[in-house]
Amino acid sequence: MGHFKESDLRLPLILGDKTAHDITEDVCRPIEGKANKWWWIAFSIACAALLWWIITVSYTVGTGLGVWGENKTVGWAWDITNFVWWVGIGHAGTLISAILLLFRQKWRLSINRSAEAMTIFAVICAASFIVSHMGRPWVAYWSFPLANQFGSMWVNFNSPLIWDVFAISTYFTVSLVFWYTGLIPDFAVVRDRAKTKARKFWYTILSFGWVGTAKNWQRFEEVALVLAGISTPLVLSVHSVVSMDFATSIVPGWHTTIFPPYFVAGAIFSGFAMVQTLVIITRKVLSLENYITIYHIDMMNRIILITGSIVGVAYLTEFFIAWYSGVEYEQYAFLNRATGPYWWAYWSMMTCNVITPQLFWFSRLRTSVAATFIISIFVNIGMWFERFVIIVTSLHRDYLPSSWVMYSPTWVEIGIFIGSLGLFFVPFLLFTRFFPVIAMSELKTVIKSSGSQAKKQSS
Repeated sequence: MGHFKESDLRLPLILGDKTAHDITEDVCRPIEGKANKWWWIAFSIACAALLWWIITVSYTVGTGLGVWGENKTVGWAWDITNFVWWVGIGHAGTLISAILLLFRQKWRLSINRSAEAMTIFAVICAASFIVSHMGRPWVAYWSFPLANQFGSMWVNFNSPLIWDVFAISTYFTVSLVFWYTGLIPDFAVVRDRAKTKARKFWYTILSFGWVGTAKNWQRFEEVALVLAGISTPLVLSVHSVVSMDFATSIVPGWHTTIFPPYFVAGAIFSGFAMVQTLVIITRKVLSLENYITIYHIDMMNRIILITGSIVGVAYLTEFFIAWYSGVEYEQYAFLNRATGPYWWAYWSMMTCNVITPQLFWFSRLRTSVAATFIISIFVNIGMWFERFVIIVTSLHRDYLPSSWVMYSPTWVEIGIFIGSLGLFFVPFLLFTRFFPVIAMSELKTVIKSSGSQAKKQSS
């Protein structure tokens, strides 16, 4: 594989004059050594949250959905807000891997592995809200097109809720295969370094007999490209389909054609913010500053800035179209969002999603780890509020003033959401403990073109 000459103006992707052996040592150290106290603290908190999730979900299923704060008018609320939020977070992983792979962007190599893992665990969290919302998850098989002896209730294929099932399950499957395929060469490295029989046994199974021949690598690259090609339209389709859960209705504030592109941009926006949050913690705790550099953080911040601006334009477009349509119900829905009883949620959303990311126009803030971390948290909060605003403010005041209500979540709903963070972080922390967090086999291919040593020699 030839190494292309890269412009000296580009910053190195690997700092510290690392060799291929150094990369192996640095990436394998967190897996082979003992976990540090920060990992154990984080894991203990995540396990406590997961236990709380199990308790609150069990209570909901055992007692009924009446324990939630939903009512006759607001039938969708906190649960669907969290579902869409988690699906959105799952978007950046496949985008970083698939689209940036197709565009030959080398800077993805240090962050794609953890971003893909984030995708898989976020989609699991999203699915958990759908199962809870069913109320009777033991009859979930009713949503599948089964033979008549299971009852005469067949699936309505016109419903976007069914499209959702297909889109998200396909997305999850392809993302899982993509993530696992990328891990195989790295598992082989860990297998060959294993000191105990148990580690050798498990990593041998995980590495699928990888021996690193030219044929292995050729097939690996072909499969990666094919999966990237399949994943790219999925990135666009999944959140488009999620948006149609709303857009195909006639509820004012939902019935808008801008929803699919606006949901996709918002999903990429929130997904990259979550990647930033996780990557900044991971690079610090696992001492990977030489691989996840300020340059990587800067590149991701640029994407956050672009997608945040698209989301801002979408918000303004919604208001303009509501006015331009001349439909008084539509106009009222948007005025009620900005000035009604949930005004605080709307302005929290606008502040976090539109105003805060604009700070990334300043290079100093874009390359500051502390500023990036704080802004990424703001974006995560803002995108949660966006989903809350879209769902609750459009429902709580409908066509009949006699059925206007206020919605507020109960402790059970809040508990399920906090618990879902545990459902996400327990597998993510286990991933950082037992799996290579950086795609080391692929990263070694850019040492000669993008390593700090190569840059020094060429200059």
